[in-house]
Amino acid sequence: MSTRTDRPPLAVIDYGAGNLRSVVRALTRVGATLEVTSDAQVARKAPAVVLPGVGATLDTMNSLRRLEMEQTIRDIIGAGTPFLGICVGMQVLCDESEEFGPHDCLGVIEGSVRRLPEGQKVPQIGWNQLRYAHGAGDHPIFANIPDESYFYFVHSYFCDLADESSIAGVTEYGVRFASALLRDNLAAVQFHPEKSGQWGLQLLTNFVTWASRQ
Repeated sequence: MSTRTDRPPLAVIDYGAGNLRSVVRALTRVGATLEVTSDAQVARKAPAVVLPGVGATLDTMNSLRRLEMEQTIRDIIGAGTPFLGICVGMQVLCDESEEFGPHDCLGVIEGSVRRLPEGQKVPQIGWNQLRYAHGAGDHPIFANIPDESYFYFVHSYFCDLADESSIAGVTEYGVRFASALLRDNLAAVQFHPEKSGQWGLQLLTNFVTWASRQ
């Protein structure tokens, strides 16, 4: 699926994620030109890449390996191509996950994916606040989004990041966890911008604009 433009389309990786269609609809709504693809070579040539996600890190990693996307994603990020990971698309960037037993993830960001602690309802489903960290509110991807804005979350696991300098936003839910990260041209969020109304659409608009300037 693609739309016409003078600029090559942004790639949305299709590995069977349940939120693919809603992410595509939201990106299209904010004016992005897209190509939804399962082809690693198409993803490598794209000017920017989005990795959506719903479900478990283990299933996601198995699907990415089957499609030969595992090393492709590492190479895309390593080359400095603008990249946005959403929910599980953020989690698989870590070194490893404990979900359904310990297993390796992409190893792009140093850290582990851990289960939310007992004491509140898990999964977390609903609206929660994003609080900026390390001056991230000044980054173009968060332009015109006030600190402590609410976004929509659906998850049972979170990224426990070793490199705190990459943490762009934090959220409280029984534990203070990284709900957004930034490193060079890599961005990722634990929440679902495609389900987050005004601020989610603003973030996607910002990503498309920012990516077009890289």
